[in-house]
Amino acid sequence: MGILSNTVSLCQFSVKGSFPEGNLAEWVTSQLEQFSFRSIEQGSEELSVGWVRLDDHQDNSFADLSACQRDHYLAFSLRRDQRKVPAALLKAHIVREQERFLAEHPGLQRVPKQKREELKDAVRGALLARTLPTPAVWDLVWDTRNHVLSFTSLSPKIIELLEAQFKKSFPGLRLMTIHPLARAEQVVPDALRPALQRANQAGTDVVVDQIRENRWLGYDLLFWLMEQTINGSAEFALSTPGPGLANEPFVGYLNDRLTLLGQSENGVQKVTVAGPQDQFQEVCSALASGKQIHEAVLYLEQEEEVWKLTLKGELFQFASLKAPAVKLENDDLTDPETEKIAVFFERMYLVEKGLQLFDSLFAAFLGERLAEGWASRELEIRAGLTA
Repeated sequence: MGILSNTVSLCQFSVKGSFPEGNLAEWVTSQLEQFSFRSIEQGSEELSVGWVRLDDHQDNSFADLSACQRDHYLAFSLRRDQRKVPAALLKAHIVREQERFLAEHPGLQRVPKQKREELKDAVRGALLARTLPTPAVWDLVWDTRNHVLSFTSLSPKIIELLEAQFKKSFPGLRLMTIHPLARAEQVVPDALRPALQRANQAGTDVVVDQIRENRWLGYDLLFWLMEQTINGSAEFALSTPGPGLANEPFVGYLNDRLTLLGQSENGVQKVTVAGPQDQFQEVCSALASGKQIHEAVLYLEQEEEVWKLTLKGELFQFASLKAPAVKLENDDLTDPETEKIAVFFERMYLVEKGLQLFDSLFAAFLGERLAEGWASRELEIRAGLTA
């Protein structure tokens, strides 16, 4: 689903590199125009990837700033059209063409290798020409205040496609995943930065190592929040930058669905606990057996507003983030274009408010996790959960 939907999956990146001199929005718009999506509907090409407008995925024109600029946001979409021929259909047509070739050359008992390749390419090309491309679109919003880019897919292959297209389109810039340690560095108080550096278990600055060696951040966050949820003490206050006011209270808790993983002699064991929970007995039993919470549904509530998301602890990706609803004013007095822009800003406000709530909860966790007394605190939590 797109960024304007009430429910969306998000991952975030920091935009790094050498930024161009002058007006960034003008440069980005010109690059979007240069690398915009090109339709392959009338041809036989297998794949086309490029940029389209956020509010109209059929429009690949970026002739002016209004095509992507929304105040301090740059918003556009990545579109991929791809033709695919079913393997069984391709094989059947190749066999038919090979039989026809042998019938025309009775002296041959089998098709020569080079001819087989030629027939395969010809058949595949002919089938592609008769196949309509399937479109897929993913939205992205680039906040130029802090150069954080939000993207609406969690698929590793699509993220890889985004990174490649972004690097090609914007020379000198690259995307760096905001993984748990990177997010911790953004929200941790200055007084705890030395403790975070000591807790960093990665021996290098390589992103893969930073993620793999610091899985404890996600595991311990969900473990800590589980105890907060069960004991009814999951009350927090806004402490990180965002649209909400500092010290505004909110509630954060786990419910509905949790996934736990653990190692055994037979390999990895997975336990999924689904449905509204009371005392979380199954979860506590799984924790007692040494399993760790890898993924959970997280609720963030402030007064009457509710945000719901599935937190993937290893990468801090936000799956199925459901924010308070934004509705279009469909009446004769409202200009449709003005309303679209208004909806975009309201939607971004709500998404950023939800992420601010999460960051503040994460900062509260880090305040305990990086304190000197964490070892005894962890034993206390575990004893309470597994009693």
